[in-house]
Amino acid sequence: MNFKNLIPISALALFIIAQAATHCTAQPASANTLYDTTTKAQLISNQFSFTEGPATDKKGNVFFTDQPNNKIWEYNTDGKLTLFMDSAGRSNGMYFDKKGNLISCADENDQLWSIAPNKKVTVLAKSYGGKLFNGPNDVWVDRSTGGIYFTDPYYQRDYWTRKQPDLDGMKVYYLPKDAQEAIVVNDKLKKPNGITGTPDGKYLYAADIEGNKTYRFTRQADGKLTDQQVFVNQGSDGMTIDEQNNIYLCGKGVTVYNSAGIQIAHIDIPEPWTANICFAGKNKDVLFVTASKAIYTLKMKVKGVE
Repeated sequence: MNFKNLIPISALALFIIAQAATHCTAQPASANTLYDTTTKAQLISNQFSFTEGPATDKKGNVFFTDQPNNKIWEYNTDGKLTLFMDSAGRSNGMYFDKKGNLISCADENDQLWSIAPNKKVTVLAKSYGGKLFNGPNDVWVDRSTGGIYFTDPYYQRDYWTRKQPDLDGMKVYYLPKDAQEAIVVNDKLKKPNGITGTPDGKYLYAADIEGNKTYRFTRQADGKLTDQQVFVNQGSDGMTIDEQNNIYLCGKGVTVYNSAGIQIAHIDIPEPWTANICFAGKNKDVLFVTASKAIYTLKMKVKGVE
C-alpha cells in the first residue's frame, strides 16, 4: 500500500466533505430575508407629540400611546386611525393579555393597569412594599400563565408633584396572575427599559438603556429570572421578537439581532428617536414603529409571535 499517495487523497476527501457540509448548512438570516431592503418604512402619521407603547390585538389592530397628550390611539388592519381612549393614565408601554385586555404602564400615578375592551380600568399594581413605583415603563405578558413582567425606571415627569423616587433603585418586577403584589426579579440593571420574552416562555430579554446593554435571562416556573447574560452591547427603549427569535431593538432606528446576538439588519427611521415597536396586521407581518411624533409601518417577510 502506497501511504504517500493515501495522505493527499484523504486530505482531498476531507476538503470535499467540508465544502459539502458548508453548502448544506442553513445560512444565517440577513436583512433581505427579513424584508425587502429596497423599500423604506412608510410614514403613516406625524400628528402626535411622542408615540409609545404599540401593542397588537388578536385581529392585528395596533394600539399605541401619544404619551404627553395622555391618549391611546388605534390603527386598524384597514389603515384607519382612530382615538381609542382619552385620559389614559399617561400610558407608556402596553401589551395585550390572553383575554384581550390591554395591560398598560400607566405612569401618571405610577400604576400598572388592565384596560378592558370597554375601556374599564382595573389597577393591577401601584406600589411595592408600601412605596410607589418609580413609573412603570414597559411590559410583557406571558400569555400561557397570565404573569406580567414590567420595568420600573425613574424618569422625572413634569406632571408629577414628587421630585424624587420613593423606592431605592430601578428594578424589573413580575406580577403573577391574580397576585396582589409584584415581586422583584432583577435589581442589577442601572435603568431597565424595554422588555420582551420568547413565545416558548424560556427566555426574557430586558434592556438597560443607561448601561447600554440588553440582557437575556432564563425564566423559572415561578416567574423568577436566572442566568443573566449580556445578549448585546446595546440598550433599547422598546423591543420585540419575531417567529425566528430575532430581537428588534429601538433607539436610533431599529436594529435587529439574531438569537446568537449577531446584528443582521438595521432599519432606518427618519426621526430623532425610535421608541417602540411591534408586529401588526392580519398576518402579523407588518412592523409597526412608534418614533418621536410619528408612526411608521414596514412590510416584512417574517411574522411576529404571540
